[in-house]
Formats: sequence, structure tokens, C-alpha cells
Amino acid sequence: MNALKSISTLNRLALTATLFATSSAFCQTPATPTPAQAPAPVPAQQPTQPTLPADDTTPFVIKTRANLVNLVFTVTDNNGHFKKDLRRENFGLLDNGRPPAEVLGFTQQTDLPLRIGIMLDTSSSIRTRFKFEQDSALDFFLELLKPNDRAFVEGFDIQVALTQDYTGNVDLLNQGIRKLRPGGGTALYNSLYKTCQTQMLTLQTTAAVPDVRKVIILVSDGDDNYSTALMSDAIKMCQRAETSVYAISTDTSPTRGHGGDALKLIAEATGGQVFYPVKLEDMAVFFKNIEEELRSQYSLEYRPSEFKLDGAFRTIYLQSTDRRYHVRARTGYFAPKLGQ
Repeated sequence: MNALKSISTLNRLALTATLFATSSAFCQTPATPTPAQAPAPVPAQQPTQPTLPADDTTPFVIKTRANLVNLVFTVTDNNGHFKKDLRRENFGLLDNGRPPAEVLGFTQQTDLPLRIGIMLDTSSSIRTRFKFEQDSALDFFLELLKPNDRAFVEGFDIQVALTQDYTGNVDLLNQGIRKLRPGGGTALYNSLYKTCQTQMLTLQTTAAVPDVRKVIILVSDGDDNYSTALMSDAIKMCQRAETSVYAISTDTSPTRGHGGDALKLIAEATGGQVFYPVKLEDMAVFFKNIEEELRSQYSLEYRPSEFKLDGAFRTIYLQSTDRRYHVRARTGYFAPKLGQ
């Protein structure tokens, strides 16, 4: 994060915002590159001997135009209210430390179709709260889904149980939610890694739906006592799959603990947000907050400068030129590899 903070001066942002005014200016005024950074922090305590495929063999996101980035982001004011009417020139963007070569599109309140999954922690630690979680998840689907949206339902303890694959049918999603049963240990990192790998990474776009927003709603206390994957592995897979994670903690205790911190790191690295309840009823409010955010987002499509098909992680730094507003976006992405 230090590399990103070092470029967040007002002069740099003013330069980048000016460059946003015309796409041709990106090619005329290059910026000094900054060193690449690791995609995500690693927690203090980690299980050993992760059983994961090597990065060399992990498939990447299938894109028709591999050198284009579609960045979805959220803007709020100092009171947390969504700001929906800003223009392209109100933002400063650096991709891997450089302004983009070309901006191809900017949309307010994007209506890009959603591909959204709900992952409910079904470990024994949440048994007393499980029914309320199920009801809140169903209400979320009823309010959110539009005709072009698709969703799936998973539960996880030490294994992942996909009870309903992608569908736009809320009745089927309800059945999937009701099939889940609590019990067992918790392999959060393994489950998140596998879900992004199997449900998000392999999604293919079509001519009718060229771009989608990929989102996971993770409902858990954040504790993990069974994973072989590290938290950083799970975050990297979310970033490869270009998936934002919104985490709702199920822990209502006054202190967050390690689990609450883990949820925060996962959400922030992927452009999502974490919610901590004070009482159980807060969960329904949090689902409504997420629903509102997903309908209040911006979409920015651009072509990065000095882009290489090398599979490397590229950092994203996006900020409003007005300090009253705060931008929430993913911290970076993995470029595809040549030939994949």
C-alpha cells in the first residue's frame, strides 16, 4: 500500500484528472512508473502446506479484448451516502503507476448485468443465527435481481455445497437456500478460492452480454480453522476472477477478532465492503445496503499504458479529485497470459 500512497499527491491527481478530459492526451503525457506491489496482505497466522495449483497452471479470465479493463467502482460522501452524478473528469486514475493510454467509456449508475453468488457459512458456529441469514438472503434476491442477472447459492463448512447454480429464477434460489444445513468446521479460504475459480473465473461473455459485474456476498464470522489455502491465495483468486466480495459478519460481539479483520482485508482488496452487526436484525439492513450500492455504481472502460500479456498483477489507484468523496474499487487485477 505504501507504493500507492506515495503517488496520491494533489499534483499527481490534478495531472491525471486533466488527462481524463480527452482520451488522446493519455498518449502525450506519460507518468513516471511506480514499482509493482503484492496483490494482497497476508494475515499474521496462516495454516501451512496449502494444496493449490501453481499460478502457472491457473486459468485466467476469458476476455474478447484482453487489453481492456472494465473497472466498476462506488463513490460515497463523508456521511456514507452514494454519489451518483460525477463525471469522468472528476476522477484520477493510475494503472500500474501510469495514466491509461485511452478511456473508452464512462457510465453513471451502471446497469451491467450481475453474476452474483451468496456464500453462507454453514459451520456449527453460526447455528443459532442460520434461519435469519437464510431469510435475509432470500429477500435480497427478491429485491435485487433483474431479467439479465443470474445468481447462485452455496453453503460452506469444511467443504463447499453448491445447492443452486446460476439462475434468474428466485424460486429456485429460495430452494437452494432452504437446502442448506449448519454443522461442521470452517474452511473459509478454501471455499472462497474454489468458488471464484469454478463459478467466476470461467464465466464467458457473449455478444448479447459482453460485460458483467461479478459479486460474492460472503456471510460468515470470518474464522477459519480448516483451510489449507492462505487468505492471500483466496484474495488472489478473487482478483484473477475480477470478483468483488461483500462480507457480512455474523459475529455480534463487541470485539471483531481475527475473523472480522480477515473479512475486512478480503473485501477491501476486491473492491467490496465489510459490514459488522451490532444485533442480528442488522443483517437485513446490510443486505439492503449492498443492493443499493450495486445499483449506484460507475463503470469505467480503459486501455492501460504499457500493457503486457504476462500474467502479472497490475495495481489500480482511483480517486476523486474532490476530497469530499471517497472511491471504493478493487486494488488491481491480473493481466492475462499470452495465448490464454
